[in-house]
Amino acid sequence: MFSYGMPKKIRELAAMLAKAGFANRGGKGDHRNYLHPKGIRVTLSGGPGDDARPYQEKEVKLAVEEAGK
Repeated sequence: MFSYGMPKKIRELAAMLAKAGFANRGGKGDHRNYLHPKGIRVTLSGGPGDDARPYQEKEVKLAVEEAGK
């Protein structure tokens, strides 16, 4: 599923979403809302240099896979 090594950074997850066609819709504070033209929504919390939590990595991976279908 995902590796238990070094966690990805929030900026890496944001780059993955952007590459998959998600648009950054902004947000409040450290939250960023991403929307795909297919209607898939993902919210990332944390600064760009923060380590991503495992649930965030999983959520982004599933969203990217769904967008690719």
